[in-house]
Amino acid sequence: MEHLAIMKKSWKLSDKILSGEKTIESRWYKNKAPPWGKIYAGETVYFKNSGEPITIKAKVKQVIQYSSLTQEKVEEILKNYHLPIGIPADKIKTFSEQFKNKHYCILIFIKDPKKIEPFEINKKGFGNMAAWITIKSIENIKIKN
Repeated sequence: MEHLAIMKKSWKLSDKILSGEKTIESRWYKNKAPPWGKIYAGETVYFKNSGEPITIKAKVKQVIQYSSLTQEKVEEILKNYHLPIGIPADKIKTFSEQFKNKHYCILIFIKDPKKIEPFEINKKGFGNMAAWITIKSIENIKIKN
C-alpha cells in the first residue's frame, strides 16, 4: 500500500521532514482512523501541505501504535519522541493539552525522505477533511496533466 499524509501548512513540518529533523510522523485520534492498522514497514508515504501539491516521499521504517491513551501516556509519548516528531521541548505541554482527549496514537518512523516533482491529486471519495489516505497506488489518485 501507499499513503498520503496531508500536513497542516502552518506547522511547517514538511521542511523538517526533508532536513531529517523530523523522522516520525505522529497521528492522534479519538477513534481509529487511517492509517491505524493499515501501514507497515517498507511502504511509501507521500506528504503534502494542505492546499498544495505532493512534494515529498519517504519510506516507512517502523510503526508503533498506542491505544487506550491516558493523559500520562500522552505525556510519556511526547517526552520520549517530541524531537523526532518535530515538537520543540518548550511546546510539549501545549501539545500534551491538545492531545489529552485522544484515545489512539500512531507513530510512523520514516526514512530516506526525498523531494519529488510536485503533482496534484484528486481526493474525491476520501472526504474533504481526510488528513490521511491509504491506497494501493498513488497513481490511482494522481491528476494526469
